[in-house]
Amino acid sequence: MEQRKRKPSATVASIETEYVRSLRKKEIWRNKQKKRLQKKLFIYAVIAFVVFGGLTSMYIQQKQTLQDKELEKKEMLAQLEQVNEEQDLLKKQLVKLDDEDYIAKLARKEYFLSDENEIIFSVPEKKKKKDEKDDGKE
Repeated sequence: MEQRKRKPSATVASIETEYVRSLRKKEIWRNKQKKRLQKKLFIYAVIAFVVFGGLTSMYIQQKQTLQDKELEKKEMLAQLEQVNEEQDLLKKQLVKLDDEDYIAKLARKEYFLSDENEIIFSVPEKKKKKDEKDDGKE
């Protein structure tokens, strides 16, 4: 036998018993709890997002600072290398300046001083050629 399909009636009366009221209160309480839980989860998500964003920002900033420091370190090491080379040259020159023969040779070359019975001739052409060679090297 065929069952009839019932159309839902727009005016269905509910029975107001103590049990129905307690069920309705429990349902209202559960809905409120769900809303509170959703609010709490949203707040926790926002806090987590802010903290994660802050940590990410700090990480990127520290990484950039580290790269800057590494670049500065490379520059300082290159500068240190140049200073060490200059220091080695100065030490060698200091050792040479203790030698009397070197000082005499230097005085003759730079200041055109002569030894007894010596005549110094200055030839400007060689100096010009030498300057041109030095300019070509630079």
